[in-house]
This record gives sequence, structure tokens and C-alpha cells, in this order.
Amino acid sequence: MNTRLKIVTLVFLTAFLALGAKLFFWQIIKSQELAAQARAQYQSGKLLSAPRGNILAKDGTWLAARGEAFRVYAELPHLTDSPKKIAEALAPFFVPDVSDRDSLLVEIDRLEGLLSKKEVVWVALKEKVPAPVKKNIEALRLSGIGFEIQEDRVYPEASSAAHLLGFVGKNEEGGDVGYFGLEGYYNLSLSGKPGFEALEKDAVGVPILLGDSSEITAIGGVDLLTHIDKTVQRLLEKRLLEGMEKYGAAGGTGIVMNPKTGAILAMSSYPSYDPETYYDFGDSFFKNPAVSDSFEPGSVFKVLVMAAALDAKAVEPDTKCDICAGPLKVDKYTIETWNKEYRPDSTIVDVIVHSDNVGMTFVGSRLGAETLYDYLDRFGIGGLTGIDLQGEASSRLRERGTWNIVDLATASFGQGVAVTPIQMIKAVSAIANGGRVVRPQVVDKLLGESWEEKIKTEIGERVISDETAKEITAMMVLAAKEGEAKWTHLKGFSVAGKTGTAQIPISGHYDEEKTIASFIGFAPSDNPKFIMLVTLREPQTSPWASETAAPLWYSIAKDLFPYFSIQPES
Repeated sequence: MNTRLKIVTLVFLTAFLALGAKLFFWQIIKSQELAAQARAQYQSGKLLSAPRGNILAKDGTWLAARGEAFRVYAELPHLTDSPKKIAEALAPFFVPDVSDRDSLLVEIDRLEGLLSKKEVVWVALKEKVPAPVKKNIEALRLSGIGFEIQEDRVYPEASSAAHLLGFVGKNEEGGDVGYFGLEGYYNLSLSGKPGFEALEKDAVGVPILLGDSSEITAIGGVDLLTHIDKTVQRLLEKRLLEGMEKYGAAGGTGIVMNPKTGAILAMSSYPSYDPETYYDFGDSFFKNPAVSDSFEPGSVFKVLVMAAALDAKAVEPDTKCDICAGPLKVDKYTIETWNKEYRPDSTIVDVIVHSDNVGMTFVGSRLGAETLYDYLDRFGIGGLTGIDLQGEASSRLRERGTWNIVDLATASFGQGVAVTPIQMIKAVSAIANGGRVVRPQVVDKLLGESWEEKIKTEIGERVISDETAKEITAMMVLAAKEGEAKWTHLKGFSVAGKTGTAQIPISGHYDEEKTIASFIGFAPSDNPKFIMLVTLREPQTSPWASETAAPLWYSIAKDLFPYFSIQPES
């Protein structure tokens, strides 16, 4: 009897302990997971997307805007036609070119595969279908095919300012996210904050009218009001494309900026792409050459070196070059002028006007490597400008203290150093505005629903004195009027400018034929309303900037002068 009682007691004790362990497991260890599962049985919730902010031009018109699109989906139990028949009916609406039979067949196979799934009851067929396409699909009256409204991104100016704007694509979770340009840099501000809606539902999943519900309202993204002037942007793009075709260039970049504030008025690069259909282009199209691509600037760089030498009192405007009578031997290299012409006893002004490489080597030797490095560093060469565009890159200067005589000589005339177009225009703006660097910026204001925030102009340190700025400006005016590109000069207008032709380094040496031609200038020279840089990569008609980039610059400036109310001096 005692044995039987002990066995029964042991069984009950074991069962009690097992039950206690199970309850501990359910109530303590798995409590959160089980609670979530329970809530899911009587609660439903969904994320509420936040409307993305617009990107506006200077005049408040759209550069990128919110649009309406639709997700096409299928409720598989409600389909009355065969998957193949439905796929054949829908595919023509989902391919860019209906005449492309291969693409059409691939799309039919994709749709038929989705519509033939057995383990699901709902499947998305196509994202972000435009409203006109939705209307045409509705006209087919296909049972089981439905639509969900989605937010789309619309670019009213098509490919205009594509590199500047960037595009909206998908992240790994399938959510919208901005890439490159303004869309990438300001993605968090533009995206806003999504909301959430929770509802109680009954046993069959129908929402309970008087049940507990809660909602966290989505907060829309802010709008960006930019400095971009649509008129200037269109002019720049039109002339840049014309110039590339005229001179047979492989690529081209143009930037127009206010040198006093750093406001970017226009920026364009070719080849370009359409941000609304970015997926039709390769990844190589998305990078913005104006802020991401480095190049050896050539003679446009001379104005920075000369400004440094004048400011450091290493030379004066009337200082004579005592080595300018012929080619110059530096180590095992021979430095020559671009046209093999030499002018003994050239003044420093002559060196800039005639773009004399030997003369610039003389200036560089007077200045010294350490001092030149310090000035270039203060101009912003070798560092990021801080422009508010995603994807900015920079090639660093060779380390201070490591420059040899060849490095100093070649840097003096713009070879052996690399800059991005935005770095170059930022640096020369310090000459145009009297001596201070300014941070380039695209966005002027952030605009909320009932508030706005002005993006402050960032004026940096003084790099050169006002006197030096006037001296180098006067030299650039003479260079524009009397230099190798004098035939392009617009008579009566005071332009401070400089050409630059640089060979392209390939596999450790310079290509004998391929060049990058550039021209940088500002006007009016004494009180500039704009500064503009244009570059042409590998022009075919002529390797020289004086015959390609300079006339292109003036073709754009000719349109900008009346727009900015710039009158001829006489």
C-alpha cells in the first residue's frame, strides 16, 4: 500500500513539476512571442507611409514632385481566367516596348509564374503603374485583379538636372529611398516619418467598429527650395550638349555659381540619364562628374598658384622671369610652353596672359613647395567642399613635405595634381569674391507644413588678401582679352577667365592625344554675378581649350549676360 501511494505521489509530483515548467516556459520565456501571436489573432496593423517632400527650383516650381501610382495585384482564389490568359492580357502594359517580342515573352512568363502559385492567395504583379495604365487595365474587367494606391516620384523636367537631383529607388526591404544628388543627401528630410494604424478584428478578421484602435499619424517629408534657376539650367544644358556634339567630346560638365554666396545656380553633366526611369540605365550613369570625378586641371590651376605667389609676396606683377627664354630642364624632364614659343624677361602678368609653363615653374620655385601646399589646402584643394549632394569625392594632395622639385614644377602649371570641378570653382570663387572661400550649396531653404529653415551661407577663412584678389583678377581679364582664346572674347564685356588644357594620365603616362579642355571665368570682373566652369573630356576637333572649352563658355555667357542684366562697358 505504501509503495502504491509513493508511486501515485511521485506521478503527481512529476506531473506538477512538468506542468509548472511548461507554464514557466509559456508565461516567462515565451510570453512576449505568445502575446504577439494572440494580439495578431484579434488585432491588425499597417504602416502608414509618409508623403515624400518635393524638390523645388528657385522660383518654387517642381524639379522633383510627389505623384500618384498604383500597385497591380491578383487575388488568386478569385481569378476566373487561366493564368496564361491573364498574363498575356497584362504583359503589354508592363513592358516599355510592346514591339520587343523577347521582352514581352519574358514578362508573360513572369506573370504566369506569379499567377500559378498554389501556396498564396494574394500576389503583387507590378509596382507603381501610372494612372492611365491602370485605367486601361480596368477596362479589361479581369476578375481577381485589383489596385492599391502608391506614391510615385515624378520629375517634370525629365532628365534635366538628373545628376543634381538623383533618384528614388528601393532599399533591401522594398521601401523607397533616395540615391545620389539631393535625393540621397537629404533622404531623411525628404522621407518624413511613417505612421502606424492598429485595429481590433473579430474571429473571421473583420474590423470591429467599436473595438480598440490607435493610430500614429505619418509626418510628411519636408520640401527643398533650391538655388537652381531653371532658365540658367536650361541654357547650360542646351549649350553644353551642343558643344559636346560640335567638338566631338566624350563627356562634358558645367557649373554656374554665385561666387559670393556659393549658391549653385545650375549644374549639368553628360552623358546623363532620366531619374524617373533610372532602372533603364547602367550604374555608371548615376555618378555626378561635377562632384565625383577628379581630373588634372592644367592651366586653369595657374591662377591659384599665381594668387598664392602674389599673396605671399614671392613675386610682384612686374617681376621678370629670368628663365623664360627657352625650355627648362627639371631633373630628367624638359618643360616647354604649350606652343613652343618663348618670351625672354616675361613679366608675371605675361606668364598668365600667355599661359607660360616655364614661367609658372619660375613662380612655383619662388613660392616653394611648403608654402604652395599651405595655400592650396586653404583653397580647399585635396579636401571635400561640403556641397549638399550625395557622392562627393576628392583626390588628396601629395603629403606636405614630400614634394620634390618635379612635383613642385608640374603642380605650378596644373599637372600632377587632381581636382573635381566643384573644388575648382570653389577655389577660384575666392578670387572672384575678394579672397574668401565659400561652401557651395544647392538648397536654400527647408520648407515644412508651417515652418521654414534657411540654410545659412558658409563663408570660410580668408585665403588671399583683397589686394591680391584684385591683382590676379586683372591678370585674368588680360588673359581673356589677349590670351590664346582672345578670338572668343565678347567685346565690351569685362570677363576674368582662364583656359586649361591637360593631358589625361593613363597607366603611368600621359596620353599623347586625349585631353580635358576647360575654361573658368566670372563676370563682371569687378563685381561678379556669376562664375562658370565648363570642361570637355576628350574633344576630337582640337585638343586645345582655346578652340573648344573657351568658345563654349562664351556661347553660354552670351545668353547669361542679358539674363543677369550685365551690360557691356562701352
